[in-house]
Amino acid sequence: MNSPLQLATRLIHVLAVLAAFLINCSAAETPASPEAQKLNDLLTRTADHTSVFLDQFSDVKCTEQVRQEKLGKDNRVELKEDSTFDYLVILTNANGELNLSESRLPIHEAKRDRKNTSMLLSNGFATLFLVFHPYYAAAFTFNLAGEDTVGGRLLEKVNFQHVPGMKSPAALALRGREYPLELTGTAWIDPQTGAIAKIEAGIADTLQDVGLKALSSEIDFAPLRFSDSKQEYWFPTQARVEVETPRQHWRNLHQFTAYKKFSVSTEEQVIKK
Repeated sequence: MNSPLQLATRLIHVLAVLAAFLINCSAAETPASPEAQKLNDLLTRTADHTSVFLDQFSDVKCTEQVRQEKLGKDNRVELKEDSTFDYLVILTNANGELNLSESRLPIHEAKRDRKNTSMLLSNGFATLFLVFHPYYAAAFTFNLAGEDTVGGRLLEKVNFQHVPGMKSPAALALRGREYPLELTGTAWIDPQTGAIAKIEAGIADTLQDVGLKALSSEIDFAPLRFSDSKQEYWFPTQARVEVETPRQHWRNLHQFTAYKKFSVSTEEQVIKK
């Protein structure tokens, strides 16, 4: 039986204040050109927005529908499986360190293929906005890539590229080991608020030696308002992930709908003896 290939984000230990301090010190060493200052201001707004959004994202739950596809010659779908989950991101704070993980409670799970065909398990791509979080931003280089209109909004395009040897918000889990992904891609960002509307990311040929030929992903975000607030929040609506090895090809589609705020309450009782 083949082992499924897993893509998952790592647990995150955030030292945002220290990371932001190091970034600011690096930027202050040389005078910034107008273009560099524009980029720095945009990255600062995006980092601030991402830090706040991380708290918002952990206060909601949604429905996640996942379609897993096994592709054959000419990208023809040979096998597909559909599942539905209650999805939420769990954020905890212990001794000043933040811990982020995903929780999926099955509503409907696809029946396993009788031939035990390997399928792609793609987790964590809804949180690729962490590329711009203060904890990870120092591990990437950024540059402006012009403007683009998406959904009637004028957005700034920002290219990003992972610095080899630095920490990454995503990893490949294969045969009991984790390989950090050296992500490169583009984000579409609201220049006024720093909200991320879209991310495209992939990797170069850095993991050919473990059999990963290509990886690409595309994550869409959309504004959302809850009934008890006038504030606009941007949440993931769709994540598309495609992975290819020398012998196999997969494509997964994640759709996130029905966002709701949730609260957790506990009740303690003293048992009398």
